[in-house]
Amino acid sequence: MKNKEKSHILILSAIIFCILYIIFAFKPLGSELNLSPDWTEDISRIKKTNSKDKLIPFRLGQNIGYFTPDGKIASSISFPCKASISKTFYTTFSEDNSSAPLNYADGSLAATLNYSGFPFFDDDRIFVFLPGGSSFLQCDIRGNKIWQYESYSPITSFDSSENGTVAGYADGSIVSFTKSGKISQQFSPGGSTFAVILGTGISNDGSMIASVSGQDKQRFVLAKKDGEHSKVIFHEYLEKDQTKQVLVKFNKKDNTVYYDCNGYLGIVDIEKLKSAKIPLDGEIIQIEESSVDSLVFILSKKGTTYSVTILEPFNNSLGSFSFEADSAFIQVSGNALFVGRDTKISRLTISRK
Repeated sequence: MKNKEKSHILILSAIIFCILYIIFAFKPLGSELNLSPDWTEDISRIKKTNSKDKLIPFRLGQNIGYFTPDGKIASSISFPCKASISKTFYTTFSEDNSSAPLNYADGSLAATLNYSGFPFFDDDRIFVFLPGGSSFLQCDIRGNKIWQYESYSPITSFDSSENGTVAGYADGSIVSFTKSGKISQQFSPGGSTFAVILGTGISNDGSMIASVSGQDKQRFVLAKKDGEHSKVIFHEYLEKDQTKQVLVKFNKKDNTVYYDCNGYLGIVDIEKLKSAKIPLDGEIIQIEESSVDSLVFILSKKGTTYSVTILEPFNNSLGSFSFEADSAFIQVSGNALFVGRDTKISRLTISRK
């Protein structure tokens, strides 16, 4: 009997691996790295969860929702217009909304955001971008405004962390804020013929800002708060200009920053102030960091081809895999990599030998 059960488990594992192999076109990974397929679930297969289950957010096409690490789809919500989701909150709203529901991940209503504009959630932080595109505010979990900032120039990039918020503007200026909304840094990187901020990132401790800015001599700039001023501690010009918004992100330890630089992933070692570039085909969509040896997973897109590239500090590429999809996402939790593709979510367990 035990042998039959063991045989069934082996067969099931083989089937799951074959499904994942068909979905993902693997390229060789580092000899010490293993990605073991665990399960694949369709987001339409809703299963009951309990309050102790960890919920992980997803967004695929016109669907948002949450799933658990063991493969239960807790919710799948179709939205006709716009939506925002994080590990803590979600909402759906229209183009001309005057308010939006603030829902917890379990579906219960936390509050109503009584503001016109577009809500945006980053972990447990709640923002609303106001009509006109140049102003935003931050709210508490009761939907009350904590602070607001207004500018005359359109917001072209935005990021937040546990200890700060940063916004980049079309006029080439960057403004960062403390948790309470006080301005902590305000400067213009300059150095290009035409000023515009295409991407910004703020460090977890709130002391550093990274940006991609300008047209004609576009460049990456890393600045650090120095008393009442901002001190540029590293910059480099990019080989090719970009005309789209780009992703800029610090790692958890604030010793590395990543940015999209048109066909490459730019990487800057903040402690040594040196940089590297990893060729990546397409636009960088997500950068997620694992607790396993600080591995970094980069999701990029070119047309309908998505690629997941795996790095280990500082700039060692271990390999990649690609797949075709209309929409996709990645999430990392513990030793698991979750990959979403159109209507399906798969779990791969990360291990080193």
